[in-house]
Amino acid sequence: MDRAELSGFLRSRRARLQPADVGLEPGPRRQAPGVRRTEVALLAGISIDYYVRLEQGAPRSPCSPASPSTTTSGSSRAAGRTPRSRS
Repeated sequence: MDRAELSGFLRSRRARLQPADVGLEPGPRRQAPGVRRTEVALLAGISIDYYVRLEQGAPRSPCSPASPSTTTSGSSRAAGRTPRSRS
């Protein structure tokens, strides 16, 4: 499934769900049909930002990990050592 298909699927399913369908109070100020993005994210156990990106079809690449040199020098500084004092 590509990003556009996933985006359309998520939006259509969210619009079909009513708050009562998932155990939420309907609330008086619903501007759009269905449940809110924040509610879906909470129920799914994911961040709101990630759900919004999925629904909008944004790229889903994870954050890149820190490079080994950054991690090493950072942990050295945290231990109170400079890169030269490691030996």
